[in-house]
Amino acid sequence: MKEVLIVKHAVGGRTFVHSETDVLRYDVLPDGEGWRITVSTLKSAAIEELLRWKNELNVFLFQEFEDQPTRKIWFYVKEGPVEYEDGLEQLTIRAQSRIEYVPDEFDM
Repeated sequence: MKEVLIVKHAVGGRTFVHSETDVLRYDVLPDGEGWRITVSTLKSAAIEELLRWKNELNVFLFQEFEDQPTRKIWFYVKEGPVEYEDGLEQLTIRAQSRIEYVPDEFDM
């Protein structure tokens, strides 16, 4: 399975983090009632901008399989904390809920 993590500005659609094009490591783990997404990355202009718009983020995880359609997981950050820790060079996003779906199952 191949995964791609994308963090975007919900209103403008600007991409702040894209694991396929950015050099980074990430984890998505259950955290109490929600999920914790941690991204190991240098603090850049994109991360600074992400922090500026932290209340308007969309976080997606695309899971691509060889034998089945791609699954998309959309995490809702709502007002969950979004923080960058300089010492660890780590971005942490806490999401309160998520929706999993297969985009191929929706006719447009």
